[in-house]
Amino acid sequence: MPRQPMAEVFGFRIDAMTSEADRHLQHRLCPFNNKVPSCTKDKANDPLGVCSIYDGTNITITCPVRFRQDWLIATDAAAFFFPSGTKWTSLTEIRLHDRYGKSAGNIDVVLVSYDEEGKITDFGALEVQAVYISGNIRKPFAEYMSDPANHVNLDWSNKKDYPRADYLSSSRKRLAPQLIYKGGILNAWGRKMAVAVDRGFFETLPTLSQVSKDQADVAWLVYQLQASDDQGRYKLVHSQTVYTQFTSALQRITNADPGSENDFLKLLQRKLDEKQLGRRIPPDTSSLLDAFAQDEVEE
Repeated sequence: MPRQPMAEVFGFRIDAMTSEADRHLQHRLCPFNNKVPSCTKDKANDPLGVCSIYDGTNITITCPVRFRQDWLIATDAAAFFFPSGTKWTSLTEIRLHDRYGKSAGNIDVVLVSYDEEGKITDFGALEVQAVYISGNIRKPFAEYMSDPANHVNLDWSNKKDYPRADYLSSSRKRLAPQLIYKGGILNAWGRKMAVAVDRGFFETLPTLSQVSKDQADVAWLVYQLQASDDQGRYKLVHSQTVYTQFTSALQRITNADPGSENDFLKLLQRKLDEKQLGRRIPPDTSSLLDAFAQDEVEE
């Protein structure tokens, strides 16, 4: 466990003491193409400017806007959606509705191709999935921001709410519902989808059945952060693209790998034994069902 959890704050490494890093900290700026110049994560008037955290010796991205550096995700998604040479542009935060007019959520980025007259000829949806954090990241962030120069080596390792990457919640509580609702509509329309994720997060997902690019309707765009000499910043780097089909990928992610049934039976037997001992079943009880019924009467 690192002594302190934060890798980047307002777009810069926490040990970056350059004038540009100081400007971003002072003005709470986001250098990653946010909808406004400043960071708006968590609270617009008091933003939680943590872009990424340490996960052991690795770094994992915890803010979806962090993926927008140099709009690499857009060009990578466009290479999947459209033929080479296609004119395209991007639109952000587009609301998607089902047939009953109910919202299925916002699509992070929609890439549209267009003809010489500016009319749309095709589109694809790009979803960005950052990693959830368990524990409390705002406390060490606030401590660091109170005096960045002297809190670079902040020791937070003994705190009970030390922040950690929560990959399981990221997939089950966020990614899976996104694929089910938004992805289901897009797939029904026959449109392609790209999902941009952090490498550490992708490696925790179940192994997905891969297909060729021309057979795929979902492209998993996997990225990681690498050290850069550019004024104390990390650089977003494309690690790999994994091509899958929508239905098989959704089933793989939403269906848990079954554990041992024998282990579960042992757990049930232990619980049943505890219940019998705790309830003091009378010797004349003819069955466990009668015993439980008797317990309900007594309660």
